Amino acid sequence: MAIRENFSYTDMDEWLDAKRVTEIECLVPDLTGVARGKILPRVKFTDDRGMRLPEVVLGMTVTGNTPERDDAYERAISSIDRDMILKADPTTITMVPWAVDPTAQVIHDCYYADGRLVDFAPRSVLRRVLKLYEQRGWKPLVAPELEFYLTAKNIDPDLPLVPPIGRSGRAETSRQVYSIDAVNEFDPLFEDIYDYCELMNLDVDTLIHEIGAGQMEINFQHGEPLGLADKVFYFKRTLREAALKHDMYATFMAKPMANEPGSAMHVHQSVIDGETGKNIFSTEDGAPSELFHHYIGGLQRYMPSAMAIVAPYVNSYRRIVRHTAAPINLQWGIDNRTVGIRVPVSGSQDRRVENRVIGADANPYLALAITLACGYLGMVEAIEPSAMVEGSAYDMPVDLPQGLSEAITVLRREDRLRDVLGERFIDVYTAVKDLEHQEFMRVISPWEREHLLLHV
Repeated sequence: MAIRENFSYTDMDEWLDAKRVTEIECLVPDLTGVARGKILPRVKFTDDRGMRLPEVVLGMTVTGNTPERDDAYERAISSIDRDMILKADPTTITMVPWAVDPTAQVIHDCYYADGRLVDFAPRSVLRRVLKLYEQRGWKPLVAPELEFYLTAKNIDPDLPLVPPIGRSGRAETSRQVYSIDAVNEFDPLFEDIYDYCELMNLDVDTLIHEIGAGQMEINFQHGEPLGLADKVFYFKRTLREAALKHDMYATFMAKPMANEPGSAMHVHQSVIDGETGKNIFSTEDGAPSELFHHYIGGLQRYMPSAMAIVAPYVNSYRRIVRHTAAPINLQWGIDNRTVGIRVPVSGSQDRRVENRVIGADANPYLALAITLACGYLGMVEAIEPSAMVEGSAYDMPVDLPQGLSEAITVLRREDRLRDVLGERFIDVYTAVKDLEHQEFMRVISPWEREHLLLHV
């Protein structure tokens, strides 16, 4: 479901006129999910539909650095620093609610000069996977659940984060899972968030307090994947801006606080027949179908190789720890929150799979692309899943990579994911992640100074 269904360039211009917009924020989601781009005056935006950015913008680390040139990286990103041509997607046009002057924002797709999509851009990767479904007559639906933390402002990165002060004048000191009163501590913030999201057509649904101190979760209505990825991309930006307005931070780090649970982006996913609209995870008599089991089998087979995409930073693996409300393996079960692949109790038309491995820090376009890719491969390769788990999967063996370096290595080795996501994307992405890991390894942590300085 797009933000503005079936909008054309003409519709977009009329909408901008009606809103008396004076500036446009032209956005491109990069590999990390950061919003890159330019701010244009309305006249310039209308006259020039082909804004340009260097393609290296899509090949940078979260710190803004680029990998050393090698053959694989240069096959995708030219050493001459050439431009990409950016074209606005009119269905993503929306207002910037926190701007002082009437300002709109719109997401752009990246093209080469010959008209081809830049294949390693995150939106292009997701489109590539969706095309595979379309060729089979299938239509995937997703519903993300996004966890995040509210924290007090912290301008010193060496100091630990702490929960923010609420309306009562006090910060949370204990876990308040599902507490209505704990959510109400931040009523002014959440009123702004809901107002902003309504203005932007983001279709957010339920808000709950999660397990951690200051940890919340927002759920989105189910819909088509590209539109939902756009909404998650916009929501992250919107929440951070709203939090700053209320003198606090909002973070989607996978593990921002040492003694609190991490934050995930759980993704519910199902597949319907493009012609009949029936859920292909169910048979005519309402039982789970073979395709349903094969989809789970694909997640089990390929998600370990995809961890560098759904757990993209060194910090991401601090969340994947036993007995911390996060999965440590890809077992599956019905209504079982200890497994990596949960099947909620539902009717036959609503039968779906919930991937609980994905971190809140993942790029939403790439996270949806890879989980759908793994399920797709399971269905076309008829991969059988393991036996369903009845009890706790926390006591079972870990079968996920335990660090970013290991995850990068297994991603590079998985040829089937290269086929589905695109070889050039894998080359650029793994080069960027390699450099991020190297940058991290140059940092000495407080733990090392505390326990090694005088003891070894």
